[in-house]
Amino acid sequence: MQMDSPKSPLQPPTYGNLVTILSIDGGGIRGLIPAVILGFLESELQKLDGEDARLADYFDVVAGTSTGGLVTAMLTAPNKEGRPLFAASEIKEFYLEQCPKIFPQDHFPFSAAKNLVKSLTGPKYDGEYLHQLIHAKLGDTKLNQTLTNVVIPTFDIKHLQPTIFSSYEVKNNPLKNATLADIAISTSAAPTYLPAHFFRTEDSTGNVKEYNLIDGGVAANNPALVAIGEVTNEITRGSSDFFPIRPNDYGRFLVLSLGTGSHKCEEKFNAKEVAGWGLLSWLTHDNSTPLIDAFTQASSDMVDFHLSAVFRALHSEPNYIRIQDDTLNGDAASVDIATVENLDILAKTGEELLKKPVSRVNLDSGSNENAYQTTNGMALIKLAGILSKEKKIRDVRSPHGKAPIKM
Repeated sequence: MQMDSPKSPLQPPTYGNLVTILSIDGGGIRGLIPAVILGFLESELQKLDGEDARLADYFDVVAGTSTGGLVTAMLTAPNKEGRPLFAASEIKEFYLEQCPKIFPQDHFPFSAAKNLVKSLTGPKYDGEYLHQLIHAKLGDTKLNQTLTNVVIPTFDIKHLQPTIFSSYEVKNNPLKNATLADIAISTSAAPTYLPAHFFRTEDSTGNVKEYNLIDGGVAANNPALVAIGEVTNEITRGSSDFFPIRPNDYGRFLVLSLGTGSHKCEEKFNAKEVAGWGLLSWLTHDNSTPLIDAFTQASSDMVDFHLSAVFRALHSEPNYIRIQDDTLNGDAASVDIATVENLDILAKTGEELLKKPVSRVNLDSGSNENAYQTTNGMALIKLAGILSKEKKIRDVRSPHGKAPIKM
């Protein structure tokens, strides 16, 4: 047999047949769900190409928002050997170990009242441990140093507009070349939960840019469409990496979009109930933040609905894989209830999701509906084969590729 070394960097799409995109939604502790999915996909790639295979070896773009942005940085930042800082299999354990420290839980009488008062005067968590952890893991690594292209949305609260940190844009805008730590902290700064993040960048000529950023979920909780847009912009700019791909040729895009779960099967509120709500109720109700939940869930679903429709219309529906669970309820639907029991439920939800059929969101019912007879796990096994083959094709065609190793 022949096995291609995963240490060979992924050659540009111009030498292959596809543009491969991995997208990871925001969702706080619910990032455990895509962490399980990513671990499964990487293990399938390792069966094909060896234990050194990593997701960054196969995806042209990894995009992530909020908790997905942190996972993106972990998968693509280089370690001292120039390989990904984290294997996908390590991210689940990272969440299980670190989430209770990032989101410490009060376990005494009247803690709910205390949290309510605190949420009215400032963020629920100070973010100090999260910031220290991110800086310790990512160090001074900058955006232009990732092992594959990344796209991470944030939101500029000063100018009220999205700020997208993209490997493609940083080539032409050095002031976007922030550290991955600053970017990860910014995209995770969910309003009412964690404080906004301020930092500066400086280019080689001394120009300085200031950033005042909050959670990227405000702009694009599901960053799949943003990632496709960044690739399309790069194609439009005439990048030789994508020749001769046309910007609207969705048949050349292969997209894996991972959600962090939702609670659509559990009826939350009704119009009569919320009609009398004021600002306080919209910002905090039953250990949740309904206003933010509505924004982020709407963002994720609209992107899913749009991409499903576009890929279907262009006869490329199999090239778009969305894996999402809509059965979360109670504490599991929260972004920050990081008890051992709840984290275990989320990890098991990810494992069970692998056994469920591939689905699509129905905007009429709000629920996910079966799209194919195959399960998410089987779809990922098939995807691993496609990704492995694509990498081998590029290595053979590229003058900079690595020839297959005979085994």
